[in-house]
Amino acid sequence: MSVPLYQAKAEFFRMLGHPVRIRVLELLQDGPTPVRDLLAEIEVEPAALSQQLAVLRRSGIVTSRRDGSTVVYALAGGDVAELMRAARRILTEIVAGQNELLTELQAGDRDQHRDRDRNQDQDQDRDPAFEVTAR
Repeated sequence: MSVPLYQAKAEFFRMLGHPVRIRVLELLQDGPTPVRDLLAEIEVEPAALSQQLAVLRRSGIVTSRRDGSTVVYALAGGDVAELMRAARRILTEIVAGQNELLTELQAGDRDQHRDRDRNQDQDQDRDPAFEVTAR
């Protein structure tokens, strides 16, 4: 039985769902990179990086080749780099929307503080000894 497309997509995004894997993909956008350079950029133990690279390699999203004693990783295709750029654009839009909401919330807080301060000033200006009551 074949896997529905939505399920395959979910598995793909689950595979991407680790910060080290995302960071590796970001770094590989600049071109093939030796493992030692990836280690220098990502603050994880070598075994942890190796494990995450193996996941990416098994999924077919990255490739590896030996150059002497050095293992060099690269993105398997340009679509992965485009996906990383699309994720950046989406996050930028989300954060911009959150900033707009934050600005609105802060403006509302300022309005509430201003109204509260105005009411307190008015209360202080009133002298109960001179208040006239209607009869």
